[in-house]
Amino acid sequence: MAYVDWSTKGTILITCNCNWGCPCQFNAPPSHGDCRAAVAGRIHEGHFGDVRLDGLAWVGLLAWPGPIHEGDGEALMIVDERADERQREALLKILSGEETEPGATVFNVFAQTFTKVHDPLFAPIEFEADVAGRTGGFRVPGVVEAKGEPLRNPVTGDLHRARIVLPEGFEYREAEIASSTTRASGPIPLEWANSHGHFATVHMTPHGVVA
Repeated sequence: MAYVDWSTKGTILITCNCNWGCPCQFNAPPSHGDCRAAVAGRIHEGHFGDVRLDGLAWVGLLAWPGPIHEGDGEALMIVDERADERQREALLKILSGEETEPGATVFNVFAQTFTKVHDPLFAPIEFEADVAGRTGGFRVPGVVEAKGEPLRNPVTGDLHRARIVLPEGFEYREAEIASSTTRASGPIPLEWANSHGHFATVHMTPHGVVA
């Protein structure tokens, strides 16, 4: 099957309510039974057909009552208000897993697990990410605020660096693990501190993660 030619290269910050490391990365059940996440990214270089996506950001608020693969989840996608109509349509198609080889990207995989998808929001998005430094965060005023920071040794307080490498991952190939604090209101309320987070630099196409 032929898909629209699209590509995104950028950085992501994923935060969730699980313990550091996130059992999902190892095909294990979530730490607390359910899975709740706030995720965001900025596209440094990208296109969807002839529509340029450079510089645009996006945010997703996600929740499942149990392990993700058991479904019954819900999602709210937020797109950078700076995007014009064609850019909004393009981003929403990518984020909803459309024009993508089945199972090739995290967006396509997750789309199969949602029973409720709220109408998207178009709002200002603040996003910063230093992948190597494991620091950054994102904010949509009045909706969500999240931050990631390095893990620390509980005895010495020294920075502790950990990575996860997934050679065949559909979300990333390599991620820097962090500690996250997140709060969101609205249709998908979220709140946690000292929970899992990871930063990554990702290049995606309709056929999956390139790097």
